[in-house]
Amino acid sequence: MLTLPVPEMVHGTYAVAAGAPPGDPMELAREQVTRRVPAPLRELALGMLGSPLLTLDLRPAGKFPPLPTDLLAAFGASSGQVAEVSAATHVCAVRAAYQPGWPPAHEWAARAVAGALGAALDAPVVDVFTPQVLDPDRLWRSLPDERGHTRLVDWMLLAHTEGPAGFWFNTKGLARFGLPELHAEDVPADLVEPCGQLLNGLARRLLDLWVEELRAGQRSAFAELPETVPIGPADVAAAHGAPDPRETRRDVRVRLRLDTTESQALLTVLPPGPDAADGVAGLCTRLFG
Repeated sequence: MLTLPVPEMVHGTYAVAAGAPPGDPMELAREQVTRRVPAPLRELALGMLGSPLLTLDLRPAGKFPPLPTDLLAAFGASSGQVAEVSAATHVCAVRAAYQPGWPPAHEWAARAVAGALGAALDAPVVDVFTPQVLDPDRLWRSLPDERGHTRLVDWMLLAHTEGPAGFWFNTKGLARFGLPELHAEDVPADLVEPCGQLLNGLARRLLDLWVEELRAGQRSAFAELPETVPIGPADVAAAHGAPDPRETRRDVRVRLRLDTTESQALLTVLPPGPDAADGVAGLCTRLFG
């Protein structure tokens, strides 16, 4: 088993980069959430707006650390979006905190409030965690439906860089829920896309196990997850919000190693036991054929 610390609180932060400041951001947020956000998420967002768990901080742009426009561009922002963010005269920071578990109220409420403010002000919304500019269609699509369902891929980023022996992958999104991020090394160039699918499916399975463990642990300071985790096509489909593929099961077992540095903890993805020699490539081959 892997013993992982459970943070007391997890946080979501969004920046609305406005060209002109609203008179009263809290009043505008309540009005726009009531108007634009469907139930039951509307009630969650309004309830958090009325509590210390969600705050709005409106200041001139120069009073905040500058938004990372170079990273925003690297992670998909268009030149027009980068120009809008750079030209903003004011920034409204939407911050929320909540205990880890399900639902991730801090993320759902903060993104909904930021989206409502951005729509009212015709201003870009920046997910500070990733960091990415969320275009309106993507932002609203990522929020939970009336049954509380979301697609995990709308809350994660798969960053990969080329190294001397292949590509290195790091997820960016599991920390929203209190988990360490996933890490994979030496992925061949022709397996970059399948490895991304594998990591998405593994992240979905880990998040399910994490939520179950937190519910059973009754707010313990530590949670235990299995070191070896089986995943299959159904987990990959679930991460994308797709139906179960209903095909012959091709589950693979993935081994996780907890690596801790001064700045962060990572879960390195490895094949189990005797299959270790063929690395992540072997996992992709066995999972996807």
